[in-house]
Amino acid sequence: MIIGLYEAHLPVSNLKKSIEFYTDLGLEFDHSVEDKIAFLWIEKDKSWLGLWETDKVEIEYHPSIRHIAFQVSLEGLKNSVSWLKHKGYEPREAFGFEPLEPFVMAHNGYAHAKIHFNDPDGNSLEFICKLENPKKITKRMYLSEWEQLIMDS
Repeated sequence: MIIGLYEAHLPVSNLKKSIEFYTDLGLEFDHSVEDKIAFLWIEKDKSWLGLWETDKVEIEYHPSIRHIAFQVSLEGLKNSVSWLKHKGYEPREAFGFEPLEPFVMAHNGYAHAKIHFNDPDGNSLEFICKLENPKKITKRMYLSEWEQLIMDS
């Protein structure tokens, strides 16, 4: 029945500022409703992000309610720290990893490399890509360590 995720939503305090932020990340603005809601394509005609202007942005953060993870290529992820900084955005610590470079959370059989940052309202954002895990590694580490470990036979 379910074939994918079509939309996700985040609360924002200033819709215009947030539209500028998300289009700067590469999302494509589609439309707004009554200057209180905006929809931006993550993948054109496939998935979008709804931004809702509200004075209730100050709800306590928890990753289950104010978090979006954007799928990126491995090459894009490798450049993400400098790319974000060049745009004036700061990657942040997550899961005990300082934002020096992306890090890997491995599971038996697959893994994800990621970097975290926030939008202007403190919503948690993430760039992530799936990695093959042929060595069945389960340890967390920086991406450069992961690549060295995978290359070592």
